Amino acid sequence: MSRAIGMVEYKTVSKGVQAADLILKTAQVELIQAQTVCPGKYIVLLAGDLSAVKASIEASRTQFGEALIDSFVLGNPHESIFPAIYGANEIKEAKALGIVETFTGASIIVAADEAAKTSVVELIELRIARGMCGKSYLFLTGDVAAVEAAIEKAQKAVSETGMFLDASVIPNPDKKLWESLL
Repeated sequence: MSRAIGMVEYKTVSKGVQAADLILKTAQVELIQAQTVCPGKYIVLLAGDLSAVKASIEASRTQFGEALIDSFVLGNPHESIFPAIYGANEIKEAKALGIVETFTGASIIVAADEAAKTSVVELIELRIARGMCGKSYLFLTGDVAAVEAAIEKAQKAVSETGMFLDASVIPNPDKKLWESLL
């Protein structure tokens, strides 16, 4: 059995809650988050066996597609994804700073997974649509070349769906900036 995560993002709370219920009734999955995010969107993040996650997400897409903003299913997500969602990754050495910003919560998780699997970087934080008017961002750190490669790969992954907004690499951020981010 393959471990997977999936997410759906809806325009309205009503459809999002209905989708969450359908997701949980479709297959045996673990509900990680089901909540309202800015600006009144609703996200459902789940985990489980790959086939169960796929079935649940597909049922949600089919039943409530008219209100769907974005979604994904990732088999074998990078292990640093969940700590980054909760801002719990312990960063031992801050180096170059990479930033990716997207239009949706779902797309930033896909970007983070691509970045983390591309090169040796540490995910710092994934901000999923909270306090961002529905946008999301990712902070990561590592050697400059690794951060550049990770950001390039993340950007490419979310550009294909039109959800990419912006990205930056700061080779040597000021210590005061690091203190405010960590």
